[in-house]
Amino acid sequence: MSAASPVEVEPDLTADESTLLDKAWVTIVWNDPVNLMSYVTYVFRTYFGYDKKKAEKLMLEVHHDGRSVVSTGSREEMERDVQAMHEYGLWATMERSA
Repeated sequence: MSAASPVEVEPDLTADESTLLDKAWVTIVWNDPVNLMSYVTYVFRTYFGYDKKKAEKLMLEVHHDGRSVVSTGSREEMERDVQAMHEYGLWATMERSA
């Protein structure tokens, strides 16, 4: 009776690649006709802890470009951020980072 030798299976991704994919999500805030620019800036400062300059820069991207990537992280983190933006009354989505 011959003993079967164990078969080694190589994982598809290395640990570094797996971690990179996990962090490859972004939260996008979209322009809307309802919220004031000052309120959007307030939300970015309050929720994300951004300083006034960064919060205003992101708000102006939303206003002029129609959208802005406001946070980057794992899928779970971005789900949390999108939910928070909705709770503040902002239109937000998440997607894989390019």
